Amino acid sequence: MQHSFDIVYKGTPLEEAEKALILLHGRGASPESILSLAPLLNVEGYALLAPRATNHTWYPYSFLAPVTDNEPWLSSALAVVKQTVDHLIASGIEAENIYFLGFSQGACLVSEFTARHARRYGGIVAFTGGLIGKEIDRSHYGGDFEQTPIFFGTSDPDFHVPVERVYASANLAREMNGDVTEKVYPNRGHTISEDEIEIVNRLIFK
Repeated sequence: MQHSFDIVYKGTPLEEAEKALILLHGRGASPESILSLAPLLNVEGYALLAPRATNHTWYPYSFLAPVTDNEPWLSSALAVVKQTVDHLIASGIEAENIYFLGFSQGACLVSEFTARHARRYGGIVAFTGGLIGKEIDRSHYGGDFEQTPIFFGTSDPDFHVPVERVYASANLAREMNGDVTEKVYPNRGHTISEDEIEIVNRLIFK
């Protein structure tokens, strides 16, 4: 399974925007569903871009499976995110004005892509997700976040995402010079909370 470059756009037209937010949906969801968060975020004036995963999934197995088990879907998904970033930069949006947000499988993809391509971004939001693989292979990751604001939020427990992987992902982002905030909610369930929205609006979408 390969993913095509299929983007749903909302917000300010790209040719008029100075900032852009890439939103990555979860398994079984769609660009339209993740874009429904936009009215809750302080993203007025942003171009909003939500790529579409083939068959509503970025990769077939758990993000904790060996990376090889999720190939070639994972590499194709990462390539779509890279293509989206390159498209924004070619349109005149600088990397420091590019933001990322994902939920669940989308949050894992956000975490993985940005750690593989660390640089100064506008901000990174991972709602219930972390780095991909049975183990965290540090050889995959490089660069310097240059104090990019990064948020990790999750429930403990979460049926899909062990809190230990979220902590490990946040710690790696700190080692890569990210300005990391993490928040763990007891028994919240697999969802996005109003408190998380308030935090990212205050820390990232200023």
